[in-house]
Amino acid sequence: MASSRAPSILRQFLLLSLAGFLPFQVFAQNSTMPSHGLWVWKTSTVLAAPSSTEALRKFCRSHEINEVYLSFSSAGGAQGRAAEDELLSNIIRELHQSSIRVEALLSSTDADQSGKPREKLLDHIHEVIQFNQKHPKSAFEGIHLDIEPQQRPENKGPGNLNFLPGLIETYHAARRLALQAHLTINADIQIKLLKGDLTQRRNLLTSLPRLTLMLYELNSPSDGATPEQEQQKLLNKSKETIEAAYDGITGSDLARLAIGLRTPDYEQRMPRMLQAVDEALRTNPHYLGWAWHSWNDLR
Repeated sequence: MASSRAPSILRQFLLLSLAGFLPFQVFAQNSTMPSHGLWVWKTSTVLAAPSSTEALRKFCRSHEINEVYLSFSSAGGAQGRAAEDELLSNIIRELHQSSIRVEALLSSTDADQSGKPREKLLDHIHEVIQFNQKHPKSAFEGIHLDIEPQQRPENKGPGNLNFLPGLIETYHAARRLALQAHLTINADIQIKLLKGDLTQRRNLLTSLPRLTLMLYELNSPSDGATPEQEQQKLLNKSKETIEAAYDGITGSDLARLAIGLRTPDYEQRMPRMLQAVDEALRTNPHYLGWAWHSWNDLR
């Protein structure tokens, strides 16, 4: 019985994919290549010009970037939403032509808090899901969260992780919505979050399947270090951080970790630094890839 059904199932799969009903992620997630991401903030402004998306697409292709995080705003009113959705749909369609996955980038400084702050973020995810339902042939493949409770005064200071339980609850709630909508989900985190105790690290690393570590300000163009010294410092810190993060934690449900770098730290040396990270960590089972912050700094 199973063998007779197989050709039929395969035909249905191919027909659906040709019709555009299967999400792009079905194909993208089968790749064994590391994730190479790029943030784009203020999408509706920086990609408004007709040639801007083509410039972004060419940049991604030349730097082996295979996923882009487009900021997704809650546009005011039905007219504003419609205009933003049309622009996003066109951008996503063009990026998909180069096999680039696209994630909806959502930001907040207080979504770790229960009640209205968290509900506002979850409503934002619902808007992304509604966008996908209206644009099945140019849909987002995932959600990318940038929640920064550490920016609030009460959460500053080394070792201050009082906000972590609430943040993890938000991650769980966001993950449930994403999974229901067949979307991947990732979140930017600071190195501070990986310095908790064993229980805190386990709770964080099992809250989402993908996390992106913002490994910023290790170097500065003004500190006098040679490119070789900068690279070695970056590689040492990357390896040390991943080893410490997963120390004592095992399981099949652990998040994979991407390394996020920013342009101001390395300027024109960014491509080489990102390549070096790939080469050094590619065989680490916890390594997801790298991410470049951001397109806005490069324009």
